[in-house]
Amino acid sequence: MGPGSEEWLASVDEPVLDPHREIIDPHHHLWPTGEGVPYDVDALVADTMGGHNVVATVFVQCGAAHRRGGPEELRPVGETEFVAAAAQDLARRFPDAPPIAGIVAHADLSGSDLDRVLDAHADASDGRLRGIRHALAHSIEPEAHMIPGRSRAGLAADDSFRVGVRRLGERGLAYDSWHFHYQNPEFAELARDCPETVFVLDHFGTPLGVGQWAGRHDEVFAEWATTIEEIARQPNVVAKLGGLAMPDNGFGWDTASRPPTSDQFAAAQARWYHHTIEAFGPERCMFESNFPVDRLSLSSRVLWNGLQKIAASYTDAEQDQMFSGTARRVYRLEV
Repeated sequence: MGPGSEEWLASVDEPVLDPHREIIDPHHHLWPTGEGVPYDVDALVADTMGGHNVVATVFVQCGAAHRRGGPEELRPVGETEFVAAAAQDLARRFPDAPPIAGIVAHADLSGSDLDRVLDAHADASDGRLRGIRHALAHSIEPEAHMIPGRSRAGLAADDSFRVGVRRLGERGLAYDSWHFHYQNPEFAELARDCPETVFVLDHFGTPLGVGQWAGRHDEVFAEWATTIEEIARQPNVVAKLGGLAMPDNGFGWDTASRPPTSDQFAAAQARWYHHTIEAFGPERCMFESNFPVDRLSLSSRVLWNGLQKIAASYTDAEQDQMFSGTARRVYRLEV
């Protein structure tokens, strides 16, 4: 019964807290067999049909199923082809399950032929293309990370990259970024310089808790909180609330003998959520699962129960925004 296994996750079983609250999960991944963290359509459906009222999901790039040949800049289109096929398979085999309603793909935003790549993604997406993630994540301590960020240092300041980010806005596409907490200031500056593009901050800017930051959550929180306020001052940015149960966040659940309960999850992480919600406002926040990466720490049912407990102090209208409304608006989902 190793951490992350089905048996381990099932060792904490809770009733669904609110089976009626409409949820759009704006951030999950899929991988074909033999790549990444095992997670396919069947696993996704098992999670989204686990008792909470999930009505749709958005796939976010994870480097899956890239083409093995052809022009380098077009190889990530293989991921979009793979996910569009997965979405069709899901709809055919599980007609009552939440659809994969949107795709956030990958493109090199500093590339000279960006429009060609975006057109190829759009053609491959079966109408689901909603944004691009070209992550800023640059790990200064990759040996300490389960998922080291390998983007080049200083990417956010690159003039050609900024041209690409602006082009997304011109085409009605959002820009997602995964990066680490010490990169929040460069993300804020990038958003300030590209005001016409909608920016999506993934995973709170990934506050780290491993390597040199192990055991230092209070110190990291103090630094991180200020940078979150700086980002929130940019009106074109929205925040995804989740992805904080990754192994690299350092809460240790991925190596524990038993996963956390929703009460334990909420107690450990609520301050990060409340600070971000206060800075951005509920109308600019959306809860996310980041599955299957966060699934290494807790089950889908426990996660959404914990998020509902964290959200309980907000009004129904505010909860509606964070659980579904913001994602529906930002990713232009017709569900």
